[in-house]
Amino acid sequence: MSFEKREISRQQLLELSLKFFKKEGYKLKNEKVILEGFSGIPRSFDLIVQKGRREQVVWIRDWNRTIGINVIIGLDTASDDIGLSNPIIIGGKFSDHAKSYSNRRKIILLTKQKMARSLS
Repeated sequence: MSFEKREISRQQLLELSLKFFKKEGYKLKNEKVILEGFSGIPRSFDLIVQKGRREQVVWIRDWNRTIGINVIIGLDTASDDIGLSNPIIIGGKFSDHAKSYSNRRKIILLTKQKMARSLS
């Protein structure tokens, strides 16, 4: 059975993500963090990773549907609000509009399949 068809638990996806980031040279700064943005609104993130001096926030969205542009805009807004750029989102599949927006705004889209291939 291909990886795309196998269901994995959220914990397994988190472990896969952590292995991927470690292999790519990132350090885990925080897990499950809520930060108050410049707007005063609390912003929730699944991970904060660091590579070199740059810290990046990560959202993990393990949904059985395509992740659309509204979710990507939400991540972009939350990341900007706390003063961090180039956020990362992990999901199963992304819409074409989400991919286009992410490309323009330098948001990193990662799929389970891409991370698994990188680790094999």
